[in-house]
Parts: sequence; structure tokens; C-alpha cells
Amino acid sequence: MPETIEIQLKKGVLTLCVLALLNRHDSYAYEIASTLSDAIDMGEGTIYPLMRRMQSDGQVETYLVESPSGPSRKYYRLTDAGRRALDAQTTEWRAFARAVESILDGPAPAAVPAGTTEAVTAERGAAQ
Repeated sequence: MPETIEIQLKKGVLTLCVLALLNRHDSYAYEIASTLSDAIDMGEGTIYPLMRRMQSDGQVETYLVESPSGPSRKYYRLTDAGRRALDAQTTEWRAFARAVESILDGPAPAAVPAGTTEAVTAERGAAQ
């Protein structure tokens, strides 16, 4: 069964969302997952492999903070490379979103009378 557009969009913007959250403040993976779950209904299991990949890509670095109620927590913070990635992805996202909005909000195409050259050409294109 094909994935819905919503699932595809979530996967496509997940890294951007994590970078944006970490740009606000350092955080641990469960906190990031909870925020994403509330905001875009993203599953918790998705975040851990992503955080490992972002760390290996040099976008985030980690440090431990002792917790009074259990083991130390691994916190993530953006690196300079992560901030550059956030800037680049934000620019790309905004340009993409504007392009999609212009298509969605654009004027409807004019109706082409049946039997005209344009209608026949359009029918052939649709049949291919």
C-alpha cells in the first residue's frame, strides 16, 4: 500500500524540525520525540536513528547531564554545521512551500473547447 502524502511529508521535514528545535535549546531525544509527537504526530522510534545519523554527520554533538531521578541523560546541541544545515534547509523548505502554495492557489486552467488542436494534444498527453 503506498504511503500517504502526510507520511512522506513528515519524513521529508523531520531533520528540519529537529534542527529547529535544537536551535531553540539543547534537548534529549525523548523530549524531542515528545514535541514532534505532539506537533506532527511523529512516532518516538523514528527519532533515535535520526539523532545517531545527525551526530555522525556532524550536525549535533552530545553531552551527559546527571538526572536526580535515574541515569544521566544524553543531551544534543547543534554544531556550527547543524546551524548551517538548518539555514539551508529552512531556505529550501520556504521556497518549496511557496511554490506549492502558488500552484494550489493559482488560477484554474481555462477550459479548452472539444475538438480544438489544444484539446486533442492534451488528450494525447493524458493517454501516454
